[in-house]
Amino acid sequence: MAFTNALSTTTQDKLAPYVVDTILGSNVFATRALGAAKKWIGDPIRFPVKISKNSTGGSFSGFDLLPTNATNNRILLSYSPKFYQITVALRLDEVSVNNTDAKIIELAGLELQSAAHDMADDVGTLFYSDGTGNSSKDFLGLGVVDDGTNVATIGGQSRSTYSTLQSTLTASGGTLTLALMQTLYSNVSSGGQKVDLGLAPEAVVNLFEQLLNPQERISKEVSAMRNGGVGGTGFLGHFFKGFPIFADEKATAQNLYFLREEFINFYALPFAGTNPVNFKSVDIRGNDYSSVKGLGFSWSDWILPSNQAAWVSHLYLGGELVFENPKRAGRLTGITGV
Repeated sequence: MAFTNALSTTTQDKLAPYVVDTILGSNVFATRALGAAKKWIGDPIRFPVKISKNSTGGSFSGFDLLPTNATNNRILLSYSPKFYQITVALRLDEVSVNNTDAKIIELAGLELQSAAHDMADDVGTLFYSDGTGNSSKDFLGLGVVDDGTNVATIGGQSRSTYSTLQSTLTASGGTLTLALMQTLYSNVSSGGQKVDLGLAPEAVVNLFEQLLNPQERISKEVSAMRNGGVGGTGFLGHFFKGFPIFADEKATAQNLYFLREEFINFYALPFAGTNPVNFKSVDIRGNDYSSVKGLGFSWSDWILPSNQAAWVSHLYLGGELVFENPKRAGRLTGITGV
């Protein structure tokens, strides 16, 4: 209803001391990968990978001649760092007005927090791509969970030449079944190297839930952080064979991913001349980033242009999402129903 000037001239407006985010959604995989980031060293990072067995073994007796030839059983997967940034710019006249006794929320701090959340959200999208975007400047993502059909190389090596670098890629034929999930699990797992994380868009997770008996439809909250990390928001996961399957709004539509998470890591490279970003947000509520600390981002500090009354700064993320053992990852595609 409309009030008269009698009220508006005698009653002060109330501004809540926080901002509610109505834009950003769930970002499960990126939160877990960045929250467990490892330190980047050198260029490139190389991982020795065994791609064949030593073929010289065999039974013998007496003076049988034994093989003396060497075997070449390993190759190197090679990854170079990539970089992403987002800009924060402020008018100093607005900062000046904000920096008075009437301040409810600090403008500069809020803008930095908001931009950092937006950047993490952007990176979450990239983490489901194949790294070829923007002339291959984008970070690698779960788009490389492929058998060579769509992504021919990984770590600089050919998947057709080295078949052990192929992930499992299975077309569902449109229908999600427990049998397909079991087959994918078996193809990705071996011995103690079992799948420990499932990811899918919400629509696919809902289809999976329909396959479960009522007594099996149990969801549990699992920390957003990996490796026993402390802090971070929790995500509800539906369990299959002992591991959680999370609904991630960034996940590619109609896809279900099974991963051995220890073999997919983000290696972070701090940007020279910058300061680490702390993601402990107090001014923004309503997204997955509000309680997550230390995701490997850095900040340039405020820069004063020579011909403008403004502050400009940049948030950076350097490094790469590294796939150390692509064989321990797989996905089902084209899932539309049960």
